[in-house]
Amino acid sequence: MENVPCTMKAWIYGQHGKPEDVLKLKSDVVVPELKEDQVLVKVMASGLNPVDNKRMIGIFVHAECPFPTVPGYDVAGVVVKVGSQVKNLKVGDEVYGNIHEKALDHPKQYGTLAEYTAVEERLLAPKPKNLSFAEAASLPVAIGTAYEGLQRCEFTAGQSILVLGGAGAVGSMVIQLAKHVFGASRVVATASTGKLELLRNLGADLAVDYTKENFEDLPEKFDVVYDCVGQCERAVKAMKEGGKVVTVSGAVTVPAFKFIVTSNGADLEKLNPYLESGQASLFHTIISLY
Repeated sequence: MENVPCTMKAWIYGQHGKPEDVLKLKSDVVVPELKEDQVLVKVMASGLNPVDNKRMIGIFVHAECPFPTVPGYDVAGVVVKVGSQVKNLKVGDEVYGNIHEKALDHPKQYGTLAEYTAVEERLLAPKPKNLSFAEAASLPVAIGTAYEGLQRCEFTAGQSILVLGGAGAVGSMVIQLAKHVFGASRVVATASTGKLELLRNLGADLAVDYTKENFEDLPEKFDVVYDCVGQCERAVKAMKEGGKVVTVSGAVTVPAFKFIVTSNGADLEKLNPYLESGQASLFHTIISLY
């Protein structure tokens, strides 16, 4: 068992503001104490998402945790300590996941931009064997959002889907999961001119350049429209009668619905065979945290 120190390095902020003004690297942050159902993870890599910046600048003040705050949702690392009620994970296990079960409902005070993070066992999954820690840490929020949205739409094999913002983190995962995991009959996605080939490589049957044509004017309509860019009012015009529109950004136009991802290690574990198959295309930027 690793000798866990009492303090650690972590990026931390004590007030809302721009990251360059409020985010500081500290070397004396107390290592989080474990609850009975949690494990302590030595962070090998962590991922940053737009929600981290939005929380830092104070957009979600009504649902925030106390200061000081360590940002970070996504983690990949090694279990170094387990709580008394942990059933499956053990010291030495390589894991990954999104440590905040409810993304915007009073998330944890201590996130993943640190040397250690404490997280409930149910939010973690074994790290895919073929992925590096950095690759695994790029996934949980994005792939979790993509998967949960498709589930909420009750998307099934043989259906068609239009993905708005297919080159982004969530959109790129929606394309791949719809095509290779859910068995979509047809996947159409939008992006700017320079990213159309990327969409095709991800599995899109048709790549639409949103700078040159309006997706709602396409001759075909779709069983599901997955809106990753806040174009809900236009998205509903591209839906088949009886179809569904899901959005993760911006205002909602009936009959569309909006959701915020709930972290679930079981979902990640279900997706591990796909990730380990080598079919998935991952996008990440590696930076040094310390």
